[in-house]
Amino acid sequence: MNSKGKWPVCLAILAIGAVGTASADTGPYLGASIGSTTVDENFEGVRLDTDSMAYRFVGGFQMGDVLGLEIGYQDFGNLDELIITGQTSSLTRLAAAGWTLGGTLGLPLTDQVSLFGRAGVFYWDADITIDGIPVHVPQDDNPYYGAGARVNLSRNLSLVGDWSRYELDDVDTDVISLGLLYRF
Repeated sequence: MNSKGKWPVCLAILAIGAVGTASADTGPYLGASIGSTTVDENFEGVRLDTDSMAYRFVGGFQMGDVLGLEIGYQDFGNLDELIITGQTSSLTRLAAAGWTLGGTLGLPLTDQVSLFGRAGVFYWDADITIDGIPVHVPQDDNPYYGAGARVNLSRNLSLVGDWSRYELDDVDTDVISLGLLYRF
């Protein structure tokens, strides 16, 4: 999806979120999670299959049980891979991080448990080195989406587990994480 095609989707998410209804879950929240980043891609015969520890911080506003808006910061950690081509090997390191802007759509199952989906735009920057030599990667924005579950531990604190996919141009990066969410 090109940059121009992403903006109508993002605006639709924001418009839907603006018509949310009030409930006990209405209000701001902050959250943090830690997890695992996985990349499994082929680049013209060279395979990149690695993982790393990742972390995310989010802040948002919940508009009822179903709709929410959030902004966040996602860091994928350092993804290292030893690439062997014939008799030659190269240590490749990819480090990417950026900001998210999107919406959430929830499905309450009980008073304590709900499922959710999230989608939006990821504004990212990456550093790539091959055997210590930096490779220029321009900043970009691409879609992200994911799903998860939330378990309310108390009125204000929830345990959140989720999966998210970040489409970084030609590289799809999956993050599975576990974290806490605090509602004000």
